[in-house]
Amino acid sequence: MSDSTEKDKMLRGELFHAFTPELVAARARCKHACTRYNNAGDVPRRRLVELWRDIVEDKTPLPEPAADPAQDEVLFQHEPWIEPPIRIDYGFNVKLGQGVFINFNCVIIDTCLVTIGSRTMFGPNVNLFSGTHPLDPALRNGTEGPELGKEIHIGEDCWIGGNVIILPGVTIGKGATIGAGSVVTKDVPAFHVAVGNPARVTRKIETPMTE
Repeated sequence: MSDSTEKDKMLRGELFHAFTPELVAARARCKHACTRYNNAGDVPRRRLVELWRDIVEDKTPLPEPAADPAQDEVLFQHEPWIEPPIRIDYGFNVKLGQGVFINFNCVIIDTCLVTIGSRTMFGPNVNLFSGTHPLDPALRNGTEGPELGKEIHIGEDCWIGGNVIILPGVTIGKGATIGAGSVVTKDVPAFHVAVGNPARVTRKIETPMTE
């Protein structure tokens, strides 16, 4: 696939060069979109949803405005709720389900796809790193060398505690809880608690909910 762009390689999780005009421009676009969101201030929910969709490049049209402001807010009750500030690299690789809550100071390095299932909740200062670099410093070579990534998938109904770091390639199953301050390096099964650095599964969650 000699005609692949660096963005194509990035999305496939292959080695790619990030400091090419296309990807530099993509990060700049997302940076400015995040700045607009973070600086929006006290605006209606409709405007926040619009600004968020600009970050993640979601072109889905907003519903027609309701005549009453309170009724208009109800139209967006199932939309994700993201407390500013948030910082994301590209935006187009972030997919959130309904009713997701992300607390302030979240960082998402979305080199590859990052999915967060419906009703999942984040504490403050959560970091999702789907991007990484070669271990060999000769290959890594600063900004002139290649990097790569692996997808991150977080299931529905999860609770991710404050100051958690989730590393490339991790899948967290439905209904799981990650304790505050944990560094998640490996998959966490559904309906289990994981804590620590590196995070380890400590117990199963008793719940009538099923996968």
